[in-house]
Amino acid sequence: MIHWNTPTPPKTPFYASIFTYYLSDDLEGYTEYDEQTLELVTTMPGYLGYESLKHNGRGMFISYWKDMESIQAWGRHPKHLEAKKLGIQRWYKSYNSMIAEVQHWREQ
Repeated sequence: MIHWNTPTPPKTPFYASIFTYYLSDDLEGYTEYDEQTLELVTTMPGYLGYESLKHNGRGMFISYWKDMESIQAWGRHPKHLEAKKLGIQRWYKSYNSMIAEVQHWREQ
């Protein structure tokens, strides 16, 4: 289920930033950063919504954005940079990140 930032889903095209990961055994501080960055991202200009899945140490977080500039601004945010650094050092065994342009979207 997508948690849109507005009552009405956006019109296409828009962008999806897709982050998949395997968690490590060292999750000290992970939950706090996860909550803080999720709260913070919702305040970013161009942010449209997100969906998140976690199961048995594997996860996926997809954030939706109006444009590439908005994604890049989030990527430069100091709190997000700090979380990325800790993720690489501690929280993730491995991860992948990709950005896709959404040309068509339909909710059922």
